[in-house]
Amino acid sequence: MDAMLNFPLHIFRAYDIRGKLTVFTPQVVAAIAYALADQYQTAGQNKVVIGYDARLSSPQYAAILTTIFEKQGLEVIQLGCCSSPMMYFMARETQGNGVMVTASHNPKSDNGIKWILQGEPPTPAQIEHIGNVAAHQHVRAIEFPRIRGLTHQINTDYCLRYQQGLLDDILLERPFKVVLDGLHGSAGHCAEIVLKKLGCEVVALRCEANSEFPDHAPDPSQAIHLEKLQHAVLNHQADIGIALDGDGDRLVIMDEQAHIITADRLISLFAQMCLEQHPQAEIVFDVKCSSMVTQTVNDLGGIATMIRTGSSFLRRYLSQSQGKAVFGGEYAGHYVFNDGRGFGYDDGLYAALRVMEYLSQFPEQSLSQLLSAFPERYSTEDTYISTHRSEPKTVLQDIETLSHHSKAQLSKIDGIRLDFDDGFGIIRASNTGEYFTVRFDAASPLQLAQIRHQFVRMLQDKYPKIAQDISNIH
Repeated sequence: MDAMLNFPLHIFRAYDIRGKLTVFTPQVVAAIAYALADQYQTAGQNKVVIGYDARLSSPQYAAILTTIFEKQGLEVIQLGCCSSPMMYFMARETQGNGVMVTASHNPKSDNGIKWILQGEPPTPAQIEHIGNVAAHQHVRAIEFPRIRGLTHQINTDYCLRYQQGLLDDILLERPFKVVLDGLHGSAGHCAEIVLKKLGCEVVALRCEANSEFPDHAPDPSQAIHLEKLQHAVLNHQADIGIALDGDGDRLVIMDEQAHIITADRLISLFAQMCLEQHPQAEIVFDVKCSSMVTQTVNDLGGIATMIRTGSSFLRRYLSQSQGKAVFGGEYAGHYVFNDGRGFGYDDGLYAALRVMEYLSQFPEQSLSQLLSAFPERYSTEDTYISTHRSEPKTVLQDIETLSHHSKAQLSKIDGIRLDFDDGFGIIRASNTGEYFTVRFDAASPLQLAQIRHQFVRMLQDKYPKIAQDISNIH
């Protein structure tokens, strides 16, 4: 019973399992392995691929999963060190069953697990169920023998097959000079090879996996992490800069002027690309995206659909749309093509290649010129602020009540989002419940300040500390 009480259920989040190595231990991984094996077998599945990222603990954790899966009667294909998109690609050979040991863009002190079952990511309820079953298996996992001293292995055959899948899909009508930043994650090596095979001149930065992540966490959403990429784009006079996160499912792009392209502008471009080929189709995006995305999709004759944040929710929505939704994007940098090309999952490299393919059709245009149709917005980053011990649900309910006095359009898809004439503000409870995430966006600096102040006014009487934190966001 003590083992169950000590089991870290908080690492079982809405989209995946992720936590610090101090709690995400080999014993916990073993308990999760038993629970996952049971989930696959209950669904009538008997074959699974397993891959892992560049983290120091990842080969060991993948070996624990493999050993227990095989002990429980599952057949395992070991992919070695790879990106999450490569795991998704190879899982097509196991009826869509695959597990990836990764903490994505988190610091090196973390690790985690994401998985797919018959091609679908797990629902929050399925993740919670795995946590509860694993808690009961925790005592059993104590007896699991330790596996130590494993090194990262790249399986060339699987890497080549994934590369060929991309090369069969993409056609560049002209080559580009590309600066690629792998951020020392597990996706850079393969991405560099693909770009070179497409005829591009590649300047590779941090494309070899390094479990120490010597510069910083492999998170390209932080502009400060992209300074090396920006300098290289300018110094080499490159056409495009590409940054991939730790497991390669997220993308950040910069143009030839080393200007970081926001997710809102990139989703608008992807919407244009897809709607040209599939008129009146549906484009899906999460609640953190700006009103520019909705406006772009509407102007192009498409159907704009906003859903809750989370790449697993995005993928599931697209797969269940019966082909009506041809593209989905997330403010965090997840982009999923569902237009009869691509494979219906988020692959940072594939999304970058689609941009390059589209750009290659305009011989005289630069990337900045191509994106000039989608002007830069004025916005804050997705910012974490403390709950200051307030109950998140109550805070959101109070904002909803007070928002009725404003002229804003209210959305409760995920947290509270208020849309004004040409901008929006959103406040959401984080998965842990200890923080809110807040973002504001507008067409001008003045409108941005006004929207942020509207939230400050609604909160300052009852929640002055939260209001103060919001007023400090820039």
